Amino acid sequence: MRGDGGDIYWRRRMSVLVAVLVVVAVVAWACSSGGSGPERASSAQSSPSVTPSADPLLAGLRTLALGTASPSPTPSATPKATPSPRPKRPGEPCEEKDLVLSLQSGKEPIYAGDARPSFIVTLVNTGSVMCTADVGPRAVEVRITSGADRIWSTADCVSGPGADVRKLERGVPYVHSLEWDRRRSSDDCRASPPTALPGTYVATVRMGKLRGGKGVFHLR
Repeated sequence: MRGDGGDIYWRRRMSVLVAVLVVVAVVAWACSSGGSGPERASSAQSSPSVTPSADPLLAGLRTLALGTASPSPTPSATPKATPSPRPKRPGEPCEEKDLVLSLQSGKEPIYAGDARPSFIVTLVNTGSVMCTADVGPRAVEVRITSGADRIWSTADCVSGPGADVRKLERGVPYVHSLEWDRRRSSDDCRASPPTALPGTYVATVRMGKLRGGKGVFHLR
C-alpha cells in the first residue's frame, strides 16, 4: 500500500512539471513569433550555434523517473536457530526407542499331560540414563494364540491396579518369568475357563508398539 501511494505522488508531480514545461514553451514560442521574420532569419544565420545547457527541470524529471523505477531492497530473512534437545534426566519415563523387549519360551517345545508352558520376558534400557517403565501385565502383555484364535493373555482379568513401575538402569535387564496353566482366558473373567486343546500354539510379547519375538510350542 505504501509503494502504490508513492507512485501516485510522483506521477502527480511529474504531471505538474510537464504542464509547466508546456506553458513555458508556449510563452517562448509566442514571444519569438512576435518579432520580424527577416531579422530573426539574419540573426539566426549570423549567430553561431550554441549547445543548450542541461535543463534542471528535465534533469529533475529524469531523476524522479529513475527513482520511482528502482525497487526497494528486500531484507534478507534471518535463519531460525534449531533448538538443541533437552538432555534426559534420570528417573524420567523410558522412550520406546531406548527399550529392547524379548521373549524366551521354555526349554521343552512339547508339553504333555499336565506340564505347563513357561516363558521368560526381558526388558533392557539402552538409553543414556536410568528411566522408569510400567512392566505390569497390561503394559507388557504376553499373548498365546493358535492360528487366528486368541487363547490367553496376561491382560485379561487383572486384579488390582495392574501397574508395576520399575527403574531400569542402563544395560541392566528386567527379567520376569511366568507360566501358563493351559486354560483359556477372556475379558469377561469366566469363573471356570475351559482348558486349551492339544495343538500348536504361539506365544508373543508386546509393550505399546514394541514387539519381542515369538515362541512356538505344542500341547499333547
